[in-house]
Amino acid sequence: IEMLKRCNISAVEVRLPEDLNDVDGLIIPGGESTTIGNLMRRSSLDKEIIKKHRNGMALYGTCAGAILLAKDIVGSRQPRLNLLDISVKRNDYGRQIDSFEAELKVDKIGKVKGVFIRAPVIEKVYDGVKILAKLDNKPVLIQKNNILASTFHPELTEDRRVHEYFIGMVKNS
Repeated sequence: IEMLKRCNISAVEVRLPEDLNDVDGLIIPGGESTTIGNLMRRSSLDKEIIKKHRNGMALYGTCAGAILLAKDIVGSRQPRLNLLDISVKRNDYGRQIDSFEAELKVDKIGKVKGVFIRAPVIEKVYDGVKILAKLDNKPVLIQKNNILASTFHPELTEDRRVHEYFIGMVKNS
């Protein structure tokens, strides 16, 4: 929300299906993907997100949000949205203590600092998913139509360009 404010975009917290009523784009943040998925399912927020997405709402998942968007989560049957044609492996860069920063070259944006915290690894992409940035030859920022996903946290830097890119997607959807 703070990053969107820096981009001059009004934002609201979304916790329940009715919170999506006046939302044009949704960012699913980092955190604990299993907990977020269970809460989404319990409140039926997952069904509302899927419905709104099918009606054109753009989505952006960062870290845990990317996991929740994935169709395949390696070794897990946790709740997910099943909207993005990727196979992802949770926490594959290591534990919290293994967190790191890396410079990334992002298509259409340029050099960006990526903050990786217990980050997932995107193992495979399918069906028209575009890779916008890689780290060690692994996708870290991807897009398919009006879904964007990153395994890093651009909101933890001062650089607004990834979020501005998503805002452009929202305006075009």
